[in-house]
Amino acid sequence: MGMLPPRGSGGSRKLSFRRRAVNGGYATKPLVCGAGVIMKIQVRESDPVDAMGDSLAILLPESEKLPRTLRALDAVMDGWLTRYLKTESFRGKSGEVVTFPAVGIKAKYISLIGLGKEKTIDNEALRAAASKAAKNAAKLKATRATLVLPSLRKPKGPELGQAVAEGAILGTYRFDQYREVEEPPAELKQLDLILSSKGQAAAVKRGVDVGSKIADATCWARDLSNQPGSVHTPEWLAKEARAEAKTSGLKVKVLGPKDLERESMGGILAVGRGSINPPRLIVFEYGEPAKSGRKRPTIALVGKGITFDTGGISIKPSAAMHEMKHDMSGGAAVFGAMRAIAELKLPLHVVGIVAAAENKPGADAYLPGDIVKSASGKTIEVLNTDAEGRIVLADALHYAQCFEPDAILDLATLTGACVIALGSACCAVMGNDEALATKIRAAGDRCRERVWPLPLWDEHKKAIRGDVGDIKNTGGREAGTSTAGAFLSHFVGETPWAHLDIAGTAWTNSSQPYCVKGATGFGVRLLVELLRQWK
Repeated sequence: MGMLPPRGSGGSRKLSFRRRAVNGGYATKPLVCGAGVIMKIQVRESDPVDAMGDSLAILLPESEKLPRTLRALDAVMDGWLTRYLKTESFRGKSGEVVTFPAVGIKAKYISLIGLGKEKTIDNEALRAAASKAAKNAAKLKATRATLVLPSLRKPKGPELGQAVAEGAILGTYRFDQYREVEEPPAELKQLDLILSSKGQAAAVKRGVDVGSKIADATCWARDLSNQPGSVHTPEWLAKEARAEAKTSGLKVKVLGPKDLERESMGGILAVGRGSINPPRLIVFEYGEPAKSGRKRPTIALVGKGITFDTGGISIKPSAAMHEMKHDMSGGAAVFGAMRAIAELKLPLHVVGIVAAAENKPGADAYLPGDIVKSASGKTIEVLNTDAEGRIVLADALHYAQCFEPDAILDLATLTGACVIALGSACCAVMGNDEALATKIRAAGDRCRERVWPLPLWDEHKKAIRGDVGDIKNTGGREAGTSTAGAFLSHFVGETPWAHLDIAGTAWTNSSQPYCVKGATGFGVRLLVELLRQWK
């Protein structure tokens, strides 16, 4: 049983997608992805009576009284708001939304959005409410809307602005570039935020700026993951990375097949062998490493970028295989995080590495029983070609060590076992540094991209010991998420490392408060929150 021979550079094909034309034919157009934030969000200290735009939305905590800041508006409307609240048709409960025609003001509609009891209002409640307000305004065909923010003990200032901006932008995200609709939905192009508390405008604006940049980066990650597998090939992702570098100031290096051969990256080359689209290793770099006498941590972010996963020779069942176009969501999260990090100018040195490959059962595909030699020199005994993500990550994690990082974090839609264990409410975290895992968990709680620790014990490492190679690429059905983490632990050395299995959180089949069906962009906000607070 010999080592897998390296694959040549192979051919490449012109990248394009087909969009249905009105006449029933097909037209080819270039893909534009991650074009930036369309919605402009402004912050003003003014009275709701003076609201501009087509729609006025008011965020209201659960209460029987009309807030003082709405008295002038109530007077202009001849006491209608007071009378409406007395009818108990609206109580401000979380998720409540009522809309009615406006009278006496410029806006055509007024909407009341419930926040729930004030003591329960947090950043997540504000995100969800802002999402409802923005989506409702778009449904009313408003291109400009006003949102009245409540006076709260907390959150306030930058936290308030960031949460509202994230909710409004993420909530109105759509991926419809391949659809023809008879009546395209209205685009909410401007959202004016009116503050109930005086003297907060500057602080809220700072939060809006941060939230807008993070939401924009998350939407880009969603765009990348939602693309059909025939579009977002490894080469296409590399082109997207180069285009991003031109606008954001990031450095980008792309390793093609010949480069991968020179680096002895037998893992990523093996997985990509069955496809006509050869693999790539995409490397972003932001900032500079610390110089003598200066403290600037180096953090490496590593993402699984399997642009389509058929399972290879160990082919998957056909049901839901179409969702495997998002098996590169870990890589997409790294793309998005790197954009946000550059936009926010964080005082760090950050390296983002994405191992991009297609896993297909082609004539030259790698086989169960093969032995793959990774860049680290360790040999991998392939028991199942559908456990391919950890094989490409092996080379990427080893490559990350070249930057001598203070910490390595990898994100991957790695195991179905994680979905069974944790569902879609959170992702799993494990690694070799408890303090790092604790920091990640705290960041997840703050931004509501939650994580939960799973063990990585000697028993899990024992389960993947190879019979004819150094390690096996699967430890069987038991503790599948932990044995996958044990596999990855072989390629990080002594560097503090955390593995995030986002298999259950990267995709949703039902609309959430600020996520529509499809890719969620999970991981972007988590990584940015972690690095913004990095000590």
